[in-house]
Parts: sequence; C-alpha cells; structure tokens
Amino acid sequence: MTKINAFILAAGLGERLRPITNQIPKPLVPVLGEPILERVLERISVLPVKKIGVNLHYQKDVIKGWINSSLYSRNVTMFQEETVLGTGGALKNAEAFLSESTFLLHNSDIISDINLEGLLRHHIDSGNLVTLAVHDCPEFNTVYVDKNGFVKRVGKPDKPDPEKWKLLAYTGISIYEPGFLKMLPSGASSLVDGWVNAIEKGYSVGTVDVSGSYWNDIGTPARYAEAIFQMLKKEGEMIYLHPSVSGCNDADIDGYVVIEEGSSPGRGSLLKNTILLSGGMAEDDSAYENYILGHGFKISLGSPASGADDRTLIGTGGSDRTYYRIRKHGETAVLMECPADDPDFERHIEYTRFFHKHSIPVPALREIFHKKKAALFEDLGDTSLYNWLKCKRDKEEIEKIYQKILEMLVLLHNDATKNIAALPILASRVFDYGHFRWETGYFVERFIKGFKRMSVNDTAALDKEFHDLAARSDSFPKTVMHRDFQSQNIMVTKGGIPRLIDYQGARMGPPAYDIASMLWDPYYRLDDELRKGLLEHYIDGMKDADTKFDASIFMTSLNYCRLQRHMQALGAYGFLSVVKGKKYFLKHVPEAVMLLKEDIEFVKDEFPALYALVSKM
Repeated sequence: MTKINAFILAAGLGERLRPITNQIPKPLVPVLGEPILERVLERISVLPVKKIGVNLHYQKDVIKGWINSSLYSRNVTMFQEETVLGTGGALKNAEAFLSESTFLLHNSDIISDINLEGLLRHHIDSGNLVTLAVHDCPEFNTVYVDKNGFVKRVGKPDKPDPEKWKLLAYTGISIYEPGFLKMLPSGASSLVDGWVNAIEKGYSVGTVDVSGSYWNDIGTPARYAEAIFQMLKKEGEMIYLHPSVSGCNDADIDGYVVIEEGSSPGRGSLLKNTILLSGGMAEDDSAYENYILGHGFKISLGSPASGADDRTLIGTGGSDRTYYRIRKHGETAVLMECPADDPDFERHIEYTRFFHKHSIPVPALREIFHKKKAALFEDLGDTSLYNWLKCKRDKEEIEKIYQKILEMLVLLHNDATKNIAALPILASRVFDYGHFRWETGYFVERFIKGFKRMSVNDTAALDKEFHDLAARSDSFPKTVMHRDFQSQNIMVTKGGIPRLIDYQGARMGPPAYDIASMLWDPYYRLDDELRKGLLEHYIDGMKDADTKFDASIFMTSLNYCRLQRHMQALGAYGFLSVVKGKKYFLKHVPEAVMLLKEDIEFVKDEFPALYALVSKM
C-alpha cells in the first residue's frame, strides 16, 4: 500500500472539557492510563505512515514535552500555532509537509475502532479528493450524503429526503489528496470550508459509512466519563488502577472505577462509577458516586442513565444471560433474564434454594418469573474477587480471603454432597467421562484449530490420550462441584465476605476440578508458596468435615483436573473471542497457556502426544 503522511489536530482549547483541561491539555487526558493522543498514535501506526504532523497551541509546551519523551518522537513533526487556526487553517499551515502525499487526518479527542486500513483502501480505489469516515450519530448529524456516498452539503440538519440522501455525522477521521490544500483559504478556516469549495469545483468528496463501529469523543466531562466506562466494558473490566496507585485496599470500590496515576482513593472512602485523575483525592470516610475528581475540582456526573423500568445493565462475562440492577421497594436487586431456550434457568432456581438451605453463601432469591425465564436476586454489588485483587494487597489479606473461599468450597463439597438426595436434579447430573472428552474436544476445535490455527499431526495418538485422561479423571470420588469456580464468580461484599454466583452449571464431579479452577486461575496467578498453604487449608478443612476424605487420592486427581480445567478454559477463550466476538478474553490466554504448560510437565510421560502439542503453543 502507498506510503502516506498523517496529521493529528491537537491545538484546541478544550473549553467544553473544563475544568479538566485547566489541569491537563485535552490530547493528554488519560484513557485507562494512556493519554488519548498516545492511543491515536498507536492506531495511526498500523498504516503505512511515513511521517506524522501534530498542531499545537493550548498548553503546547506540555504536549511537546510528552511527544519528545514518547516512542513516537522521531516520527512526529510539530506545528505550533500562535493563534488557533481552526481545522482547515491547521492543514494550510502545514501545507509543505502535507503536500508530499495522500494524508490521514485524525482528531486527538476520538476513541474508536474504525477500520483505518479499510478507509485508506477505499479512498485510494475511489479516486476521491477527500474521503470522510461518517456514521449515524443524531447528536452530530450534519453531513448530507447521496446514495453513492458523496457529500452534497454540510450544515444545520433539516428533514432529509430519503430518496436523495442520508444525514450522517463526521467522525473526525478522514483522508485527503494534497490537492485539497488548494481548497483552503490562507489563515484560519474550517475543514467544512474546504469540503464545500471542493464540491463547488466539481471534486469528489466521498464517504465511508462506519455506523456500528465503536466511536466516542471526550468533548465534555460527561462524554469523557461515558467513553471511559464504555472502554472498561469493551475490555471486559470494571476497574482500572494505575500500577503506581496504592491504598485502594482501604477504599470500598463498586461499579465502574478508574484511579489514574497521581491520585488518592482515601481511607474508608466509597467510590462508585467514579474517575480519579492526577491530583484527585477522595476524602477519608466519604462517598463518591458518579464523579470525576481532579486537582482542585469535583465534577458531578449526575444520576447514571437507566434503561426501561429504571434498570441498568451490569456484568461482562461470557454468558448469553443478561443481568440488570434495578431499584425496587427502595432497594437495589439484580434481575436475571435468560434466553427462551436456556436449559439452566429452572436448575438455577432449584440450586439457589438448595444451596441457601445448606449455608452455601449464594444470593438470596427475591422473585421468580417462570414464563419470562427471569428472576430477581439479592444485589451483591459489583466487586468480584477478580476486581478485589486489582488493589495492591499484602499476602496476609489475600490469604485470609482465599481461606474463606476455600471454607465455602468445603461446605459445597461436603455438606451439600451429604444432602444431595434432596435434590435429584443435581444428583443426576454427573461430570463424567463424556464431559471430560467434550472438554478436550472443545480445546482442540476452538483453541488449537479455531484460534491458534494449528494442525494436529498425530490425531490417533492424541485421541487415545484424551480417552485415557477422561477415564482417569472420571475414576475419582465425586462431590457436588461448582464447575466454574474462578475469581470472576466470587463476589466480595462489604466486610470482605465472599459470596458464590454463576452456579447453575454445578454437577457431581471430582472436587479437585474446583480447586484447580480457583488456585490455578488464569485470571489471577497466586504465589506458589501461598497456593501451597491454601491447598493445605482446604485439605485440612475436608478432613475435619469428612473422615473418609483421602488426601492422597485428591492430590493425584488434582494433576488430571488441572489439565482438564485449563484445556476447557482455553477452548472457552477461543470460542468467546473468535465466535462470540468478546475479544477481552484474549488477554487471559497467555496465562492459561502458561498454566497448561506447567500442568503437562507432571504427566508428560503419560501423555507424550499432548505434551508435544502443548509445547508448540
């Protein structure tokens, strides 16, 4: 593809984003630890770019200092403006630089996943003078586009004639031929001036409709917060903590929370749907819900937007179920809505009642709507163990909560199992040979072939080993097992009390599978010494609860269950990322692969074909 230049508009005053921009220039406002300008530079760098221009005015020395210390310093040319020249004037000011080749223009306040390569290819193939990335965004729709994708006019929206054109919005991303610069007057001007001039002279100002792509700007504090929280959702997260942050273990964190470098969460504070920017300090023992805190300012974001029936979508997992937080009778509760063909709904209800009766700490069941396949549960908040562990915590604190979790597991593996005759729907569901074979087949199809695109050389040998592994795993004593007992399925409520969720898949199976899921969890790596102590804590608890518990058989089963669990997890990550499009699961793949490689070392002589396959990953 032809080499191009790029230009980033970064000179604006950021007036609508004040008071944030009184402290931080808009291009350097952080997005999950990274200045938005850095994210734009990363996006542009996927293209065949020769040089990048950036215009500067407001707080130009601060932005210049950041660019000079960045990885992009050698490739960036800065154009300082004594007065703001506008979007068109900025290009005219850099005319000599931009006249060298086709160039991409990108606003510095845009977060998007718009396909820049596709936009560039379309522009080159079209022969347009200008190609704009546009989308349907009613708040900003001012660009009139005909059926062939050409811009006809730009201005205040009136009712468009659908037979003639569509009304769309400019995304702040576009591609130009150098000849466009002649369409701009000297001095300050707008890009729109150039587009209109080009159209009047008969040049093609084309578009690519990117509606459906993720796009957001950070024009106001509210839009900035919306963009940040959407970014967290997009990454499957609820909390971002800059690595330098300390002390958040003394705060109560709930909802979407971002704590950037140079901020302080405050002892005993409550942070919910809140962003702490550099210099922002949450006062001790104070509550902050829906705020942006910075150096010398506190911005209220108002009440969070809710959907129908005052409900707010929550959760980021791999399930097809939908969860909402709703307010009812003055309290919040969680509404679970299941697909019409969900086979686990009734089971979930029965399991909840059974586990609650036998002191397994699951959320209380409030109401059931059988026809709608929906149910209302106690609200346990948003802090999973996975999120809780993001705060820097000492070994003793981590050990204490894991001990509580394992004690909960002892109740599940022992007390619930002793009373299983009272729940035939669970007693009859056995995690047996067929399920273990399904897991290894899932691993090969969804991860090895579907995700890694690897071939399996000795299929017969591998199939024989999967048969042996499943038969061995199925041979061990069985208890009630959760089957997905990992950090995202443990909620940590006030006072550090763990509670269990997502248990509708529970079956009768080897208890070591749950231990493998929790202590060798791809979502969080435990220290080896701590893991050893926790394993002993579980074994001691099981011995105290059941004199027939055989620790040596359990430890033998653990090696096989670890293999099974991590192959299942990798199969799930492959399926969820490739088929379901939930790309945020990809970040857990490296740890899961590392754990699988550790697992196979213990039994490599027993499973040489699997060892060879895993070694190539």
